[in-house]
Amino acid sequence: SLTVNVAGQTRKEKVILPSSLQGTKPNSIPNKKIEDPVAGKVKTSSLATTGQDLNGFHLIPPRVTFGVLKEGCTYATTVIMKNIGVNFSRFRVKQPPPHTGLRVMYTPGPVAGLQVELEIEIFAMVIGGKEAGGLEEVSHDIEILTETDTLLLPVKANIL
Repeated sequence: SLTVNVAGQTRKEKVILPSSLQGTKPNSIPNKKIEDPVAGKVKTSSLATTGQDLNGFHLIPPRVTFGVLKEGCTYATTVIMKNIGVNFSRFRVKQPPPHTGLRVMYTPGPVAGLQVELEIEIFAMVIGGKEAGGLEEVSHDIEILTETDTLLLPVKANIL
């Protein structure tokens, strides 16, 4: 129960539910697209009673922090984009501008299975030079455009 704790006593503070249970996705912007009547919908009795919208993707992890990087080196990490819907979905990644040093590598096409991997690559370069004190912070939100919404993947790094 949300009103009492395990000992049966009234809770003093409010219980904060995770976003996955609230039905919202962090760092996403819903699209205003009208539902396509021709898209392959699954209509089974087990899914007819669920209140959740079984569409879209979740990013694991929801943000990328590279930490402190050495200038002139290339670093990479993998982000898993999990299809939480019952239908196949398409997506595309809006590549970051070149001055960030970021690049996203992935295989385009529909995600009919469970997940797809996105490789986030960063080439560490200092644009500010000596005026920046030798340390530059790179912070950029990578836009992933899906059929249902636009996911934002925050990427941060400090370049020495």
